[in-house]
Amino acid sequence: MSKTKGKSMCIFSSKGGVGKTITTINLAGIYEHLEKKVLLVDLDLSSGGITMALNRPFEKTIFNFVDDYNNNRYKDFQDYITKYDDYIDILPSPKDPRQINKIDSKYIDILIDKAESHYDMVLIDTNHILDEINIVTLDKVDNILFVLSNDPLDLKNMKSLISIFKDSGVTNYKILLNNSCNPYKDYFSLFDIKNIIKANIDYTLTSSFFIKNIDSYIMNGEIITLQNKMATTFNKDYETFMTIALDTIQNKEEILEEGVDNA
Repeated sequence: MSKTKGKSMCIFSSKGGVGKTITTINLAGIYEHLEKKVLLVDLDLSSGGITMALNRPFEKTIFNFVDDYNNNRYKDFQDYITKYDDYIDILPSPKDPRQINKIDSKYIDILIDKAESHYDMVLIDTNHILDEINIVTLDKVDNILFVLSNDPLDLKNMKSLISIFKDSGVTNYKILLNNSCNPYKDYFSLFDIKNIIKANIDYTLTSSFFIKNIDSYIMNGEIITLQNKMATTFNKDYETFMTIALDTIQNKEEILEEGVDNA
């Protein structure tokens, strides 16, 4: 258990298919390099795939946490966790879609508090719908990472989403342009994208990070950023993931001095 309260980040988008889940998992690998204890929360309740992507069978889910808490059966947060390795744990989405509507959004606030008390970093993967659960999550977390692709519909949706956040006074978000999810969709320049969405692009994953054999990694339950060759083969994108991670945790200067960013 962490001695101090951890940080939380929600990975969100205005459209599906932009690489949120893979981005979330790869960020977890970077935090492991930084020797931070990480929890992956699969809040894509209808079609979550973190446990499947990481090849981890599981028993307890977010539904079990909520149901036990609601019925005074809750004892220990770790009872609901699926382990990936010594640094990364998973809180899976429900197996049964009928359980989704039984998850009251008021327990999401409690869930995040519990997670932050046990982990250095809590990464929350979501779907792209602004429903009550996602709104509660976005309001609760320390940081929001919007994942954006170079797609006309995605850009239009992101412009509307950013407008909503600006009108609501929300400023704790940054934008990741993921050019690797479909390198063949290269419609707009970075300058054009900024003008369309009326916001800055904070981070970019290059089209070089498009991995043709990504299916083999998923079938083997591997995290790409934990592979030894990642830092050299995809040096620029590795640095992007590392920058995102360092931007969200305390004592960034101390970590850089220790040299763990070159792990």
